[in-house]
Amino acid sequence: MTQNRKAFDPGVGRVASHHADALTLARNNKWDAAHRLIQSHSDNLACLIHGYLHRVEGDLWNARYWYNRAGEAMPENSLEEEFERLTLRCEK
Repeated sequence: MTQNRKAFDPGVGRVASHHADALTLARNNKWDAAHRLIQSHSDNLACLIHGYLHRVEGDLWNARYWYNRAGEAMPENSLEEEFERLTLRCEK
């Protein structure tokens, strides 16, 4: 993890690189690697990222499951907008 990365894991109250790392993998079209990384985490932000990955895949049923697990409805924004929203959540 680089010094300036601020991925915050609200589930455990510590810096967590898996959020930003999974999004970086997704941005680089490495869906399988991003999915493998994020699926072992269950905090809210990890669930949102997991849902996003299933949206990218086109598996909307599974995406809804993961968004619901994070306590949110699956958004109707574009994939690009959702990626940006999740990236901003990592920076908080």
